[in-house]
Amino acid sequence: MLLIQKRRVNMTIEVQITRSACCGVEAEEISSTVVEPVFDRSDADDIKSVVRSAYTEAAQKGAGCGCSSTTSNDAAVFMDDDYENIEGYVADADLGLGCGIPTDIAGIEAGHRVLDLGSGAGIDAFIARDLVGESGSVIGVDFTPAMVELARKNNQKLGFTNVEFYLGDIESLPLEDNVVDVIVSNCVLNLVPDKAKAFSEMARVLAPGGHFCISDVVSRGELPEDVRHSAEQYAGCVAGAIDLDKYVALLAEAGFKNIQIVKERVVRVPVAVECDGAIVSITVRGDAPPAYVSPA
Repeated sequence: MLLIQKRRVNMTIEVQITRSACCGVEAEEISSTVVEPVFDRSDADDIKSVVRSAYTEAAQKGAGCGCSSTTSNDAAVFMDDDYENIEGYVADADLGLGCGIPTDIAGIEAGHRVLDLGSGAGIDAFIARDLVGESGSVIGVDFTPAMVELARKNNQKLGFTNVEFYLGDIESLPLEDNVVDVIVSNCVLNLVPDKAKAFSEMARVLAPGGHFCISDVVSRGELPEDVRHSAEQYAGCVAGAIDLDKYVALLAEAGFKNIQIVKERVVRVPVAVECDGAIVSITVRGDAPPAYVSPA
């Protein structure tokens, strides 16, 4: 696997954390000094290198180092849902990287063709497989080779012939137009540098009458600039979050209809504690635009 290596600049940051009660968290102060790499957030290749490195490590260790489900005081808590009692759950595919369970409210039915964006080790794809049954199909796309390899190994153990995992970029999906009925994604699109392009690609591959259901992380207001430029926080689903209103607007610009926020929860994130910079975990649904026609 080839990872893009770029110059990193280490910066020591004094972090003064104040958890404000108006953000749904009791007031609390924590002081700490951290040294972390800073990267060029305007450079898409730099962003992708950081994210790919983090998720390669997660795949190799078999535990989440991205969107964390940890409950420690100095880390974000993105996930408060329980996968384990859901039909189709595969423990080996659960790396604790999600911020919701989009398959639970995605309206997936038997026979559907489902696309899982940023499929990781395959947890949501395998749950979708349980819903579509033998008559449907599931495709997972991830841009981290180690994740695709792990997902394929998990699928081989399960013996599913209608589940496939591909190496690919969400901004340029390796799929034809109008070929899937449902798109799901779990805490991934916030990591994509060009979200408008990613949403456009979603609209392109969805068949008429199809829909998407995404769990993701957004912000309410602007985040501090040092957080925006923190490589660690980008891989951890914080710095890549954009404002909720902008997120919905980009989905609408891509042509999606009937966009609805069906679930929303404030995330406890020590680096984003002011009310105007709150981090929010959402699950959003929307219907496909009319049939996509590729430009001549």
